[in-house]
Amino acid sequence: MQTNSPAPDFSLPDVCGRIHRLSDYIGRLVIINFWSAECPWSEKADKYLLSLVERFPGQLVLLTIASNLNEDTDAVQQAAADHGVKPLLIDEECQLANAWEAQTTPHIFMIDQAGILRYQGAVDDVTFRKRIPEQFYVEEALTAILDNRLPAIHETQPYGCTIVRDR
Repeated sequence: MQTNSPAPDFSLPDVCGRIHRLSDYIGRLVIINFWSAECPWSEKADKYLLSLVERFPGQLVLLTIASNLNEDTDAVQQAAADHGVKPLLIDEECQLANAWEAQTTPHIFMIDQAGILRYQGAVDDVTFRKRIPEQFYVEEALTAILDNRLPAIHETQPYGCTIVRDR
């Protein structure tokens, strides 16, 4: 998917069965977070992303998406509750992960208020050898968009656990 182009709309149920569409959130900044109940990188990202939602109340929506085919519903619901993640959307057959070419958990996609994809990739500049971040890509993109600027960095390589597409 190309940055600086319209993000395709989607429709997914949350763990309670309520349908969420990306188009429901036009007018607000949206972070799409591909997520795993078992991935420690996802758990770390949850805390950070939830802190951003708290810092920018009413301006930012976090849609967390579970796409791993090897994670059962009970484990996903329990991890989401433990981490404070809601809503948690279920991408039951990896259709959205495949369409958006999501590779890892986390894999972030940031959509501006007009529905344009402005950033995709990693949360920060951590690598498997560099464990302490120095650059926070999501926050930089968020700040730029809220200041009516394009993010200086609009795409990075995501890192984390691979999305499991086989049962």
